Amino acid sequence: MRLFSIIQWHHFAYMIISLALLGFGASGTFISIFQDSFSKRFSFVFLANIVLFSVSSISCFLLAQSIPFNPDEILWDDQQPLRLLGIYLLLSLPFFFAANAIALALTYFHQHVARLYAFDLLGAGVGSLGIILLLFVAMPLQALFIVGCTGLAALALAAWELKLQQRNKIYMLLLLIGIAMSALQHNSELRLSPYKELVQMLRIQGTEIISEHSSPLGQLSIVQSHTIPLRHAPGLSLNANNEPPEQIGVFTDGGGMTAITRGTGKPADYAYLDQITSAAPYHLSRPERVLVLGAGGGSSILQAKYHEAQQIDAVELNPQLIKLLREDYADFTGHLLNTDTIQLYQGEARGFISETGKHYDLIEIALLDSFAASSGGLYALNESYLYTVEALQDMLEKLRPDGYLAITRWIKLPPRDNLKLFATAVDALKNTGTDNPGQQLMFLRSWQTGTLLIKKSPFTADEIEALKVFCDARSFDLDWHPDVTLDETNRFNQLAESYFFQAAKAILGNERNDFFERYKFALEPATDNRPYFFHFFKWSVLPEIISLRNSGGLPLLEGGYLILVATLIQALVASVVLILLPLFFAAKTTVSAPLVTATVSKKQIAIYFSAIGLAFLFIEIAFIQKFILFLHHPLYAVALVLTAFLVFAGLGSGFSQRFAQSKLHHRAITLSVAGIVVLGLLYMLFLQSIFTANLAATMSYKIFLTIALIAPLAFCMGMPFPLALAKLGVLARDMIPWAWGINGCASVVSAVLATLLAISFGFNAVIAFALLLYSLAWASFPAQHQ
Repeated sequence: MRLFSIIQWHHFAYMIISLALLGFGASGTFISIFQDSFSKRFSFVFLANIVLFSVSSISCFLLAQSIPFNPDEILWDDQQPLRLLGIYLLLSLPFFFAANAIALALTYFHQHVARLYAFDLLGAGVGSLGIILLLFVAMPLQALFIVGCTGLAALALAAWELKLQQRNKIYMLLLLIGIAMSALQHNSELRLSPYKELVQMLRIQGTEIISEHSSPLGQLSIVQSHTIPLRHAPGLSLNANNEPPEQIGVFTDGGGMTAITRGTGKPADYAYLDQITSAAPYHLSRPERVLVLGAGGGSSILQAKYHEAQQIDAVELNPQLIKLLREDYADFTGHLLNTDTIQLYQGEARGFISETGKHYDLIEIALLDSFAASSGGLYALNESYLYTVEALQDMLEKLRPDGYLAITRWIKLPPRDNLKLFATAVDALKNTGTDNPGQQLMFLRSWQTGTLLIKKSPFTADEIEALKVFCDARSFDLDWHPDVTLDETNRFNQLAESYFFQAAKAILGNERNDFFERYKFALEPATDNRPYFFHFFKWSVLPEIISLRNSGGLPLLEGGYLILVATLIQALVASVVLILLPLFFAAKTTVSAPLVTATVSKKQIAIYFSAIGLAFLFIEIAFIQKFILFLHHPLYAVALVLTAFLVFAGLGSGFSQRFAQSKLHHRAITLSVAGIVVLGLLYMLFLQSIFTANLAATMSYKIFLTIALIAPLAFCMGMPFPLALAKLGVLARDMIPWAWGINGCASVVSAVLATLLAISFGFNAVIAFALLLYSLAWASFPAQHQ
């Protein structure tokens, strides 16, 4: 995920990893067809797959990134789907080989299925935490090499455990492979898409990367130009006659640039910061206490300082970016942060808002995301808890009585972001008891950016007049204020019609729902249950997009969402093929044992293991998202929730071994599924109340509570899969690889489908679907005695 987020975009990484996991499904098919031959040569085949995993984990990625694939051309260039297929096949191989080893072990030692699966989950849980820690100390490509070497270590352990006579030769071979992999990694580098902003910047003569820093939050590339100094001021007024001082660009994963500005000590050098839309609130009053959410390179801090704010607090999620400002480039910025009036906090913006006891005259959400990715619809899958109705409510509560909330976004045409933000603000104000939200909103725009101003109380006539003067002097369009008329709007940066004014009137009026229905983009406000602010795609517009494919229809295309849908379709097709293929190589399985004849229904096996695979990831993904809000940090949530789920599911699997041995499979599955359903329903009803009651608790207590909440649910979730496999080990051992493959295919579909369901219905609906799937699995338990 990290590697492909760097060389492409995060939505593409999501698609590739999801489809690469089809290697698990393919391994089940492969082992099912050849299991008789492989069982006779277990040691050799087992070890061969481990070494192939180690070698392919790094070599396949290096080969895949050399394929010239551009996702933006997939609807236009016939070669792009073939290149994408090549990437799929290459990236599937490491997963395929690793899954082969696991499936072989489960089949060969079928009497210990629950124990083996328990250690598989425990290893996955430790790996989930370990890879995040590793990415703090190693660059992503180095981390991939370490993962490959971990496979070699597993191979050495397996050779010792199997007591092979030629162990010394194997160890020597491993040493040689490790040396070769090290040399390969040392001479390799990441090849970013030529369409990424960093690559475009480096084409300018004299521009170079002067340093790089990496963490799980992103790879920071520091760029400087000795020939043409960087000048970054998004949406700068066309009337401006001041340019920024020298700047250094900071790119995150090759995009999303922010700028670090040289400190000159001369206030006049920062006059350009008064010529952008985000300066508007400083002309309505003199805010004394300012909070900047998303400090980035410090431009918003500089803006508040230029306007003589007495106290400036800023929040930044990435600690490496903070280190750049405080240490590496402290001299360059003129020691911007070394003053009592400026405090920079490391943390997640929503979490800071929830926990701080301070109140502010101005809260500003800085413009940090990439215009290129945003305008291409590439953030459609990016859940954000910063632009939800509940988030704006929380921010309004932290304002002083006449305080302002200022949010700046890119202007994209046809309009979407700013309109959705306006609708979200309307709902947030209504939820706080405002009868006429239009009186507390103002919107202005330049040629490139738009700023929405939300006031805790109604705007006064003096404030409206001050904003008109501000906009006229800078040729900014004031498209909404409480007394606005059509003639006042769309005067400078002219559009075909006054779209923003018309939309604001509709959103505030009785025709709101009809407007949402007619508009070509989805503008319904995002909520904490559906935090996909950047999702604008509507199926009703797809025929129009296709008809305009070769005549300028690209601005209507929300690429990220469509690629996710394409991923789901491909995953479903591939999964059906992989699940059905073994049936052509094997007749219906019937196993006779003393006094018992059992017929194993392949239909029941397919339903059971598909339902389990879908449901397990549904719950995992939904809970990760829910705990992001509670833990206030995406890394904490991903690392802790995923590790807790896998470790306690592993413990549940190990515990289920006693039921497998005592032949109480069906009773154990019934109890575990009942536990999952009851706990799932309780969490749907009361989890938010638990979070609210413990919002101000210390982080150590929150971590303890998170583990305590997840443990019983995960423990139950770890039992249905190994118990059913153990039953197959008794009744139809040959079906174990097939069941393994079905579960793998379902997991891939689940990862994509869960996101689509969350976008459309919310995370609570994803959990509800998961509980229904677990109930379906219980009803179709695959072994019935006759």
